[in-house]
Amino acid sequence: MPDRPAAQPSPDRMTPFSGHPFVVAIVPHQPELVVLTAASWSQAAGGVPLYFAYVDPSRFVVEEFPDGSVHHAEVDPDSVDDTWLARQKQIEQSLTDVLDPSGVPWHFRYLAGRADRALTHLARAVDAAAIVVGTRAPGPGARLREVVEGSVAVQLSHHQHRPVLVVPLSVVDWKTPLWR
Repeated sequence: MPDRPAAQPSPDRMTPFSGHPFVVAIVPHQPELVVLTAASWSQAAGGVPLYFAYVDPSRFVVEEFPDGSVHHAEVDPDSVDDTWLARQKQIEQSLTDVLDPSGVPWHFRYLAGRADRALTHLARAVDAAAIVVGTRAPGPGARLREVVEGSVAVQLSHHQHRPVLVVPLSVVDWKTPLWR
């Protein structure tokens, strides 16, 4: 089968912000700034729906569905680990607590596998205008993970055509000497 070049970003592939949802990547215990930023963009775009997604790297996709949801399973077939159900409920409750006062329509998808691929699948399925992600939490562990795994925002920006809005969760004070 001959290789077909991937479709490239271009004006004819743009999805207007108005009338199209945003996909928002979230992780448990993430500062609510990502959720609130997405809600603000939603309201600015006319109250478009938000599709929040947590991507569980310890699970793999068995089947993808047209609505962006997936059937997933444990990577280890001998393992019976239902902690993902509790994680899903906790994330949904956190989203409810933050978003219900705003009135922004939202949905939640528990995805599996590689974050960039899972978020791209969801964005295609719901015809999203953009993808919103937060930066990693600060600290040496986060830096090491980013070196090894790479940045989800960078992977998304290189492998699909939608804009990626990156919400900073910590900043470097350039006035403070780095050697302290």
